[in-house]
Amino acid sequence: QVQLVESGGGLVQPGGSLRLSCVATGNNLIIHIMGWWRQAPGKPRELVAQDSGGSRTNYADSVKGRFIISRDNAKNTVYLQMNSLQPEDTAVYYCHLFGKEIVDLLPRDYWGQGTQVTVSS
Repeated sequence: QVQLVESGGGLVQPGGSLRLSCVATGNNLIIHIMGWWRQAPGKPRELVAQDSGGSRTNYADSVKGRFIISRDNAKNTVYLQMNSLQPEDTAVYYCHLFGKEIVDLLPRDYWGQGTQVTVSS
């Protein structure tokens, strides 16, 4: 069964940086997309950044130029380097994977448990 384990959240001052990591485990994973979403209190979950492989990435307009997504395919790991953090970046950040184990018929969405990022002075 595919599982996603996130790490790296925490409390940071405005202008600071954090790096999130997410490791995917499973049996012979075939991963199409890995990325990060976030959900602030009272707001819907929104896409932050995703990597579709082959250096194809896309970002929310609000994080362009500040956040960088990267992926280590050998480790089934995706990272999110977050720089120049602002209070409006405060949210629970969720790792997302679209893919399957080799025995599965079709790919599907998988989610991590979420990691809290709080930007405050």
